[in-house]
Amino acid sequence: MNSLERVASCVAQVEPRLKEMPRIGIVLGSGLGALAEALNDAVVIPYADIEGFPVSTAPGHVGRYLFGRLEDVPVVLMQGRVHLYEGVTVEEAVLPVRVMAALGVEAILLTNAAGAIADAIDVGHFCALKDHIAQFVPSPLIGANVDAWGPRFPDMSEVYDPALRAMLVEAGREAGCVMHEGVYIQFTGPAYETPAEIRMARTLGADVVGMSTVIEAVAARHMGVRLCGVSLATNKAAGLGGTLSEEEVIEEGQRAAQRFQTMVRGFLRSFHEVEGER
Repeated sequence: MNSLERVASCVAQVEPRLKEMPRIGIVLGSGLGALAEALNDAVVIPYADIEGFPVSTAPGHVGRYLFGRLEDVPVVLMQGRVHLYEGVTVEEAVLPVRVMAALGVEAILLTNAAGAIADAIDVGHFCALKDHIAQFVPSPLIGANVDAWGPRFPDMSEVYDPALRAMLVEAGREAGCVMHEGVYIQFTGPAYETPAEIRMARTLGADVVGMSTVIEAVAARHMGVRLCGVSLATNKAAGLGGTLSEEEVIEEGQRAAQRFQTMVRGFLRSFHEVEGER
């Protein structure tokens, strides 16, 4: 089964269970899954129920889709993603966002927990993504191109939509979040980066670092989906703070949960006001 057939198979299993089609997809990163509890009367589809779908194994990642409405916008939440370090292929890691794109979402909000590299970004701050560095992870576009999704050589000059980013930053500030804008760099993990690697990343222009998001962004942009992204700084990157641990990441995500939910709700309200009904 090729990539197009695999996505089509997953969509065929998911779509009949939906009450309405989502307009916005939201990927919930480590420690940020509590937003799923705000979805009323949700249609819940565990990844394990979808034949041919990868299942999340990382701590803090439940591994399921939730379909419903937030701020009167039809949404699909990914409560947990799959990472390259879990032993999946890059094709499997981006399958969930490709399925959301194939379901017709207009935009995807990618969220993650990240290490802060930039001096101005402290633990508990948020960083809206304006660009990324993709060269340390395999591209999801390697191999035969799926012409139905996008061109062989897609333009990545503006991966993250400026208008959506402005909505997100404003919503974050109104929610009481300390907001920055910056560049995200993805490494494969699962080991945290070394201080030398963080010095390299800083030299390259990265502001935050993590183990996800970039490959999802490349796959979604290839399919023509508008994107915005935000990192929660759950720790200072290696060499800039103390010892790193997954417990620290999850705990900081839980502390930021209410502010994050308020930010996303404000973003959805702005989207609804600007974009209107479909």
